[in-house]
Amino acid sequence: MRIAVIDGQGGGIGKAIVERFRQKLEDSVEIVALGTNSLATSLMLKAGADEGATGENAIIYNACKVDIILGPIGIISANSLLGELTPLMAKAIAESPAKKILIPMSRCNVTVAGIETKPIPNYIDDALEIVKAMIKDAKNIQ
Repeated sequence: MRIAVIDGQGGGIGKAIVERFRQKLEDSVEIVALGTNSLATSLMLKAGADEGATGENAIIYNACKVDIILGPIGIISANSLLGELTPLMAKAIAESPAKKILIPMSRCNVTVAGIETKPIPNYIDDALEIVKAMIKDAKNIQ
């Protein structure tokens, strides 16, 4: 299973996602780090991503080549991440056939009603459980 982790700005969320997924899933998944900037990509690679790419074209090109996309909820909102996420990036991510598992964050001016407030690491653990279930289902189908 091929997973893209998309992040920007300082790359902290992406780094935390990659570290947790690499720790719990080891080499059972391929993790592609896609950063809106080189710092975000670099941090995700250092955290254990298998490969990485930076910028608008990299995100647009790879969004449809993965099974799952992980990142903060703002990655599907044009001009989020303080403007780093372009409208074309948001469109490519939102329209990708990949399953999107998004971490709720109110910093991107998107609030999802009904979501309980909890620390980011807990949301990352929730995302991990969703991916584990997807991997299990995929193995049962084969």
